[in-house]
Parts: sequence; structure tokens; C-alpha cells
Amino acid sequence: MPDRTQRTITIDAPADQVMAVIADLRSYPEWVSAARSVEVLTEFPDGRAKTARFVLDAGVVKDSYVLAYTWRPDGKAVSWQLVSGELQKAQDGSYELVAQPDGATQVIYELTVDLTIPMIGMFKRKAEKVITDTALKELKKRVEG
Repeated sequence: MPDRTQRTITIDAPADQVMAVIADLRSYPEWVSAARSVEVLTEFPDGRAKTARFVLDAGVVKDSYVLAYTWRPDGKAVSWQLVSGELQKAQDGSYELVAQPDGATQVIYELTVDLTIPMIGMFKRKAEKVITDTALKELKKRVEG
């Protein structure tokens, strides 16, 4: 798997509020511009998604894929891996939340995507940067909104 793209942002809200937005996968189409639909396929006993199907439309890139989630017990991190996809052959990602002394939360987002179609590494890293930057900005807007 290639190098991970990592981005951070600070959100003016406590970590549990940020994680509540991240964990509410069903609402992603309301605030994630590329998300057309999200269907939670299976859940853990606490109600958090175990697997979910996403349909994305980001202009020239359209994809349908299933992710499997792992939620850290302390509620401060979540990671996911691709189970199946049309355009992707691998996706590994995570959000880690770090409480700040002023009550804000630093969000660390890591993402690696590998596509079924060949793509020059430079363009792939640029696409990952755009994806992570956009995701963090949309998350901040939703939480602080």
C-alpha cells in the first residue's frame, strides 16, 4: 500500500461531539458534497456501523464501495478498510481526535486509496490531498455549523 496522506484541522467543539458527527454515517449525504448515499449494512451492539456501503459522485469520479469500521473503545478514533469497490482496490483511513486545552478538538485524518485503474503517483497524492482537505472542511462546517 502506498504512502498515507495525513491532514489535520482544529474544530471548535469537544471530541465527543465531533465523533458523533463522524459516526452518523447515514447523515453523510446531508453534508459530504460527494456522498450520494450511505447505507449501514451491519452494526456493532452499540449501534455504530460495522460495515457500510457508499455511493459517491465527485464529478469525473463515481464509485460504489463497502467499508468495514473499527471504533476505538475510548471514542477518540475510528479506522476503516475497503471490503469491496468498483473503482477502488484498497482504501485505508482513520480519524483520530485529540482534545485541546481550550475545549476544541484536533482531528487527524489519514487516508490511502489504491484504484483499479493506473494513476501516476503524483496525481494520486494530489487527489488524496483534495479528498482529505475537503472532508475536514466539511466536517468542521457540520460540527460548528
